[in-house]
Amino acid sequence: MAALDSSGLESLTLEDSQPPPTQSPSKTTSKQHNFKSLSPPSPPPSLLFIGLNQDAGCFAAGLSNGFRIYNLTPFRETFRRTFTRAGGGVAIVEMLFRCNLLALVGGGENPRYPMNKVMIWDDHQNRCIGELSFRQEVKAVRLRRDRVVVSLLTRVYVYRFSDLALLDQFNTVANEKGLLALSPDSQSTVLACPSIGRGGVRVELYDARKNIIINAHNTDLGALSLNLNGSRLATASEKGTLIRVFDTATGQMLKELRRGSERAVIQSIAFNCENTFLACSSDKGTVHIFSLQDDNEVGGSGSGSGSGSGSGERGSERKVGSSNSNANSKKNTNNSNSNSNSNSNSNNNDDNTNTNKKSALGIVNKFLPQNPLGSYFSSEWSYAQVRGIESCSICAFVASEPWTIVVIGMDGSFLRANFREGGEAVRQSYNRFLKSGEDVLNVQGGGSPTVGNNKGGQGEGLGFDDHAVLIEGGK
Repeated sequence: MAALDSSGLESLTLEDSQPPPTQSPSKTTSKQHNFKSLSPPSPPPSLLFIGLNQDAGCFAAGLSNGFRIYNLTPFRETFRRTFTRAGGGVAIVEMLFRCNLLALVGGGENPRYPMNKVMIWDDHQNRCIGELSFRQEVKAVRLRRDRVVVSLLTRVYVYRFSDLALLDQFNTVANEKGLLALSPDSQSTVLACPSIGRGGVRVELYDARKNIIINAHNTDLGALSLNLNGSRLATASEKGTLIRVFDTATGQMLKELRRGSERAVIQSIAFNCENTFLACSSDKGTVHIFSLQDDNEVGGSGSGSGSGSGSGERGSERKVGSSNSNANSKKNTNNSNSNSNSNSNSNNNDDNTNTNKKSALGIVNKFLPQNPLGSYFSSEWSYAQVRGIESCSICAFVASEPWTIVVIGMDGSFLRANFREGGEAVRQSYNRFLKSGEDVLNVQGGGSPTVGNNKGGQGEGLGFDDHAVLIEGGK
């Protein structure tokens, strides 16, 4: 009969302590021939990373033994690559839309690659066709069809994709979270990252050959995101109570959105395709969805310190504080109404009721302009919420399904919800993207899920020089 020994492994025992009857070799049963020593089963993979592609049509999961790609609509696994030999951990998987090229960075307890290298993987050839090597651990990677951008702890590098030639580099404040955003639209090239000052964001407008410094917050940055064409920048501080939206061309603050009054870690920020909604996830277990239909209106004021200098071919640099005049701001509510009636695929209500909630005490500011709580009373609160998120997560709007948002968790969960009516979003489906028998044993990384946990193992690489190599026969 079968029994469990002290180690938890199944072993074979006899019915009693009597020795088995002797048999001649010719009478030996086939069952006796099939006895095998039992080995422990291989452990299930650990989830190290989750991240969306540029148009939020699919997402990648970095595991302790490889990576997998999942489609959002319909939800399904579309691809997996398992590294069978020892050392298969992948802590960053950056996709390039839906093509065969990806950027991989090793991580976890047994990294597939050194954590100071970015490997350009061609899955058609099933091999790496290029690599970028650095003296420090890689914190984040962003791709577009003509650029590869890499963030280290205090530096950002910009490379041309075709030959991995270095195009630009600049310093940042200590950026442990790897905060970095790159517009994927081929018509505009905009990059955003922390500046060298606390709470500041450096915005590189490569088409206009200039850069600006936006003093977004008084405290350290907690999250940042660009919309598809790079015209809008959303930021949050380490406090996580406010989300601020800026015009990247001018640095003007367009909106100030309140997530809550208690501190929180903002884990992700996402725009929808039409720039009419913005969502953020946090460690409070709630995804907040805000309306941006009148995002030309300047929100509450704020201030911070930031500095930086332009370099290379860029012609000019500007510093812009988060406190701006209302004189040049105009509401685009009428335009939003027109768009909602003419575009059936956009995430706009036909009756134009999709507005953020505001405090009834906001009228107090008219009579007490110096009220210390004025900015709180005038804040815009979220239009809709997805509650009950149990793990570190990222969120994204589904372009093909109006009013639909998905939440992807580091516990292997995939949630789809509809927020059309505002308030509490209606859950539509829930899935586990790691199948039964592959449940995550040790979810690694308690911070931003788009960065994952890059700690441990080999590859700190402090003795390496920063360089790029395009492997022969690659591109």
